[in-house]
Amino acid sequence: MAVKNLLQAINEALDQKMADDKRVVVFGEDSGYEGGVFRVTAGLQKKYGEDRCFDTPIAEAAIAGSAIGMAINGLIPVAEIQFDGFVFPGITEIITHMARYRNRSRGRYNLPVVVRFPVGGGVRALEHHSESLESLLGQIPGLKVVMPSTPYDAKGLLISSIEDPDPVIFMEPKRIYRAGKQEVPEEMYRIPIGKAKVVKEGKDVTVVAWGPFIREVQKAMKLLEEKGEKVDVELIDLRTINPIDEETIVNSVKKTGRFVVVQEAVKTYGPGAELISLVNEKAFLHLEAQPTRVTGFDITVPLPRGEHFHFVQPERIAAEILKVAKY
Repeated sequence: MAVKNLLQAINEALDQKMADDKRVVVFGEDSGYEGGVFRVTAGLQKKYGEDRCFDTPIAEAAIAGSAIGMAINGLIPVAEIQFDGFVFPGITEIITHMARYRNRSRGRYNLPVVVRFPVGGGVRALEHHSESLESLLGQIPGLKVVMPSTPYDAKGLLISSIEDPDPVIFMEPKRIYRAGKQEVPEEMYRIPIGKAKVVKEGKDVTVVAWGPFIREVQKAMKLLEEKGEKVDVELIDLRTINPIDEETIVNSVKKTGRFVVVQEAVKTYGPGAELISLVNEKAFLHLEAQPTRVTGFDITVPLPRGEHFHFVQPERIAAEILKVAKY
């Protein structure tokens, strides 16, 4: 197995699916010649030609709309939006058409589309470059929403996304593109969409996170250990915002009796609220403390100088875990 970072794992997944299926096409702003702003698609145009990996105008509605047309006509488009905040101009095509096409056609048409984009903050970027959109896109019927936290998961989840018969929003946490490396199998493999991963088993409190915040929770767990606090955390990587792996979460809470969810997105109407509702509905009689969410603030992501004030820090996560554990 080769050791790869998250960016390299995504590139390899795209490369292998393009080699495996000639219907797969990759496109977006600077996705062709330059290989994307983060170089995620580097080398693909040179290897597969401009017909299968190409640049587009700065027109996100056109990118999403073209992907719909391609899918209807037998291709498997993998469309890249350059930054998370640039999704908004394409949101009409994604929500009113892409997500609804199977229902609109009464099952006659399905759209095997993947929309990829870097997501979240942590790189001291400008406005519209640091959005957490799982709260917005996770509630749309007809869309699957995926966010990997490791190179291994990124490759397996992206291959599954490309092979899925329906639209998948594939969010790539930009702050961990190159943050660490992991052994990744060189052959193709798949991780099922909608299946969470138990990163660490524990008996005292269930903590759910996804994307880059798996690392932040692990830092919080280390802080607790260094302070001599004996809290046995069961850490779950959600992996998929929609559909949610209800079974894994509910079974964990029934075991621990306590629940904390950590998200980068703003607090109000976020996935954290949905997960707490799930726990209340299906594991209420097992709870020993109030379910708690640790989230970003209900503000627009600050510009670079103040960005760190918005993010959930390990110290804050540790404090909330301890509070729930000792309730």
